Formats: sequence, structure tokens, C-alpha cells
Amino acid sequence: MAFGDRATGATGGAAGTVRFAAHVLRGRWFMFFASILIMAAAGGTYIFGIYSKAIKTSLGYDQQTLNTLSFFKDVGANVGILPGLINEVTPPWVVLACGAGMNLAGYLMIYLSVSGRTARPPVWLMCLYIAVGANSQSFANTGALVTAVKNFPEERGVVLGLLKGFVGLSGAIFTQLYRAIYGADDDGAELVLLMAWLPAAISLLFIPTIRIMPRSATVSGPASGERKAFFYFLYASIVLAVYLLVMNVVELEVLRFPKPAYYVTAAVLLLLIFFPLVIVVKQELKTYLHPPPATTTTTSSSIIVTIAADDKAPSSSSSPRQPPESADDAAEKSPSCFENVFRPPARGEDYTILQALFSVDMLVLFLATICGVGGTLTAIDNMGQIGQSLGYPPRTTSTFVSLVSIWNYAGRVAAGFASEHVVARYKVPRPLVLTAVLLLAGVGHALIALGVRNGLYAASVILGFCFGAQWPLLFAIISEVFGLRYYSTLYNFGAVASPVGSYILNVRVAGRMYDREARRQGGRRGKDLVCVGVRCFREAFIIITGVTLLGALVSLVLVWRTRKFYRGDLYGRFREVGMVGAGAGAGAGAAAGDERQGESRSNGDDISATKEAGGHENVNGSNKN
Repeated sequence: MAFGDRATGATGGAAGTVRFAAHVLRGRWFMFFASILIMAAAGGTYIFGIYSKAIKTSLGYDQQTLNTLSFFKDVGANVGILPGLINEVTPPWVVLACGAGMNLAGYLMIYLSVSGRTARPPVWLMCLYIAVGANSQSFANTGALVTAVKNFPEERGVVLGLLKGFVGLSGAIFTQLYRAIYGADDDGAELVLLMAWLPAAISLLFIPTIRIMPRSATVSGPASGERKAFFYFLYASIVLAVYLLVMNVVELEVLRFPKPAYYVTAAVLLLLIFFPLVIVVKQELKTYLHPPPATTTTTSSSIIVTIAADDKAPSSSSSPRQPPESADDAAEKSPSCFENVFRPPARGEDYTILQALFSVDMLVLFLATICGVGGTLTAIDNMGQIGQSLGYPPRTTSTFVSLVSIWNYAGRVAAGFASEHVVARYKVPRPLVLTAVLLLAGVGHALIALGVRNGLYAASVILGFCFGAQWPLLFAIISEVFGLRYYSTLYNFGAVASPVGSYILNVRVAGRMYDREARRQGGRRGKDLVCVGVRCFREAFIIITGVTLLGALVSLVLVWRTRKFYRGDLYGRFREVGMVGAGAGAGAGAAAGDERQGESRSNGDDISATKEAGGHENVNGSNKN
């Protein structure tokens, strides 16, 4: 198929096809697809349960030492303050490049240590390796996901749900690929090697693609068809998730799954991953054949500033122009950042970083996340040992980890789309959805604590779903309550709650109690302690169940505080900017026509345009940062 003149749709042979391909590669939708691929390779931390056995066996760790290693993995994966700050002052490609280098270095050193190609490292050095490798996930999230949210601000809940959903699927994707490459009988050491090079290669490949690309001024509101396109992405991801789920069941039931069959499943998997390219081409074809009318940068910038400043400053026509202030007077009148820390703006406006960090809303959200994510992450990281202690065969334990990954995806997507629907239609506070998720997670923890027969199947599904659902809810609440100006940093601060909860519940509670029970059964300190029976994790998960229910109660405080805020129009100012920008584009075209018909009208338009541009140029200059 050839593409030629955009306006007429005439074909132009190979040159037109090349122009259209270049248009697709530079478009916002291809940028979103690139973000999907980066996210689909950025969830290696969620399959720690598969390769943790290789680390424990080859290096002779006990359970508390292994959980300490898991804690540093969570610290690296979720403490993203550094990539957030870097992203505030540099383009996204810098963040992605740093993350690719850290991913390769950290996981490659783990692989060399576990495979015996280097001398056995001390525990602190292994903690450093896994923290560096896992921290690359924060760089990928910041570079790709935050950029996508800024490119689609009105659909942030949907964007967060989709992209975080693919992070959840990445564990199952990695599992299928490593089975095809290395075989199902591998102990997980080669999986670490795959995690070292594949995410780094994908991030480096799409460095030119990930960038801020604001929506055209003529496109405004959900009527533009963006929501429909996101539903197409959702359907494609559901097909991918169902395929992974079916293949896991088939591979579990077939005792000797042939090696060529793994090659076929991996090929189908890659086709499904790249299928959303069809959606990208369809969306970009619309903008290629019907490009928006061009508007000048000064006009669009002044319009956006006008919306923010109209209510704060009187117009020049109603009051005389004031003389400019001196630098000393301005410095005296402008309060320092510390003076405004405890005087934040209204919810939904752009908070500063300190205003957000010291707000009651952030404190409540942080505590609820510690209780919720900390408990579910403890269950996920210990899934291999939980299955082993309850007598499940190793092949089934691997399936549990993959089930967690698939339902992790389902939770992320469902939370993103469902919460966006209930917030927009019924004005339900988004934190109330978080409360419901925490209550459901308590059920999953109780199943593990009680040791219900075959209950680990249901527990892996519930906890995978709840773990995934908490992330898009957390990040959407942060973006709605505290604004998007410093979202890169605040997004990563919210994620810090995960390693805090993991350390308390995983290392100090689950790991210590497991080792105590293993020594009671005859194990020796400092060895590869193995515990058998329901008692290994019973007490720990009774505590975790109580902590999760406490988190649900804490989240109700945020529901009460934000109930009036969510009854309003959350994204009205984004639609207002788009509609005013669309009017500006139409006005520019009309002004050009009028200029050819009458000199007097064009002169009047030029005078008013000059006043507007001059009046707002200073405002723009004072807000560049």
C-alpha cells in the first residue's frame, strides 16, 4: 500500500510509503507502543521466586538471608527518586540509557556469581548487584511510563493501567521465553542472563522514540477516539494474557512438553506482543490523512498561560499597566519554598515536591501502601518457598509464579480501566477502590495462613491481582491530588512504600519466623534451611493479614478527605486547554482568509494578537522551569 498526498489521499509510490512510515515512527501512538515493549521487559523483579532457588542453593543462603536479598531487590525496583530528579532536568532518553546500563551490569554480575564463573561474593555485594539491576526498573518506569502519562493526560488512569499491566505480564513472558531458549528443567540461573541483556537491548532500541509529544491543539476530549484506541490495546493485552494462561496450564498438564513446541509457543507469543502495531498504524493513518491546521508556538503557549492566569490577574484593558518591579522587590514578595511547605494549593493543582511530601494526604496514602503492597510482595517473593513447604512439586511452584504474573497484569488493567470508569461516571473517590483491593488481599493472605488444601492456587490468583491493582491506583491518585508538574519525582516517592513494607513484613517477620521453624525441625544456622509444613508461614501470614486490614482502614481516611474533590471535574482544565487551542487553530485559518479579503480587519487582528503575545511572553519567561 502506498501513501501520497495527505489532503487528497493520492498515492505517491515508494516515497509516500516512506513518508508515512516516518510519520508513524515519530507519532505519539508509536511512542506508546514503544512504552508497552519497555514495560513488558521491565518486570523481572516479579519472578524472583523462580531464580531465588538457584541463588539459595548455589550460594548456601538461609531464608532470612535470601529475604534480605529480596528486600534490596525491592529497594532497587521502587526507590526511584534519582531517576525522577534526573527526568526533571533531562530528556527521557537520558533516563532510559542509564537504566539500560544498570540493568546489564547488575543482573550480569548476579549470573556470573550464581553460575560459578566468579568467586563467591559476600552477601553485601550480592545485595548491591541486585539493587543496581532492579533499580533499572525505576529508570524504565520513569522514562517511559511518566512520559506516556504526560502525552495522554486525560487518559492517565487507562494509560497507567495498560502500561503497568504489561509490567505484570512480563514475568510470564520471561518464563515462556526462557523455557523456549534454555528448557523447562533449568534451575533459573540462565533466566538471570536473559534478564540481563533483553530489557537493556529494548530500552536502547527505543531511546529515540520516547519523548514528550503533547497532543495537537485541535484534538480535544474523549470524542477524539483516543479512548476507543486504548480499548483496542486492552483487547490485545487480554488476548496475550489468556494465551499465557492457557500455555501455563498446558505445560503443567503435559509432563514431557517437547522442545519444538516451546519454540512454537514463543513464536506465537512474539506475534501477540507485536500485534498492537496494527492499532498504531490505524491511529497514525488518521492524523496523516487529516493533519491538524498549523498554529504558531507563541499563540498556543499564550493561550495555555491565559487559562491559568485569567482568574489571578486583571486584564490590561480594565486597569492601567503597572511599572515593572525591581529584582529586590520581587525577591521580597516571593516566599521561599520552605515558607509554602505547609500552605499547599487546592487538590488537583500542581504541588511542589515538599508540599506533596509533607501533606497529610501523602502520609495516609504512603501508610496504606506500606501495609498493602508490603504484604502482597512478601507473598509473591516467597511463593517458591511457600509451595515447597506445603508439599507442591517444583513444576507446580513455577506455575504459581507465572499465575501471579498473569493475574498481576489483570489487576493492573482492571484497576486502571474500572477505577477510571467509576470515578468519571459515579464520582466515586479512587481511594475507595484501593480500600476494596486491600480487603480482597486480606482473603488471599488468610488462605496461606490457614494452609487450605490446594488453596495456594486461589491465593496466587488473589494476591497477584491485588498486588497489580494497587500500583495504577497509587500512581493515579498521586497525579490527581498533587498534579503533573513534579509527577516524575512524586511517582517514584510513592513507590518507596514497597521496600519499606517488604523489609518489615518479608525480612523481619516472614524470613525470621521461617528460619526459626526450620531450626526447630532440625536445620542448622548458616545452612540452606528448609522448612516443611503449614507452620512455616502460618504465624507470619496471620500478622500480614492483620496489617493488610489495618491498611484498608487507613485508606478510608483518604477516602473521607478527598470525597468532595472527586465529585468535581478532575480533568476539566485539560479539556479546556484543548478546546481553546482548537479555537485558536480555526481562528488562525480564518484570519489568514480575512487578510486576503480586507486590510482593515487583518490590521485589527494583528494588533490584538501582538498584544496577547506580548502580554504573555513575560509570563512564559517567568515560568520556564
